[in-house]
Amino acid sequence: MPGDSELARQWLAKARSDLLNADNNLRSEEVPFDTVCFHCQQAAEKMLKAWLVAQGQNYPLTHDLLALLERILPLSPEAEPLRARLALLMPYAVEIRYPDDWFMPSRADAEEARRAAGEVLEWLKRLLPPLFGPA
Repeated sequence: MPGDSELARQWLAKARSDLLNADNNLRSEEVPFDTVCFHCQQAAEKMLKAWLVAQGQNYPLTHDLLALLERILPLSPEAEPLRARLALLMPYAVEIRYPDDWFMPSRADAEEARRAAGEVLEWLKRLLPPLFGPA
């Protein structure tokens, strides 16, 4: 990898913590669906940033998953199929955290968000298997 593989691994570790948080919450008796969705969005964001860092690219300071995707596509056009899944996760970045635009996702929304984040994880595994192996 031409970029900073250690920093990329750190981004991936943070993303995996978000996924663990989502998984643990989905298994709990009382599920905070908004929190699950938020952590799924955060995981996807961190995985996209891990990819950029691993490629030696700068990333914008944004929660906009589609803006991150636009940074990736010139170097990795095979990321295009992620667009719909990233768009699904976008509302969970900021809006979900505040009561002014408050809405409560359902279990189905949370499970779909988790699947979407899982697809980003699978994409990252396919493209950068060294991130998942020993350091």
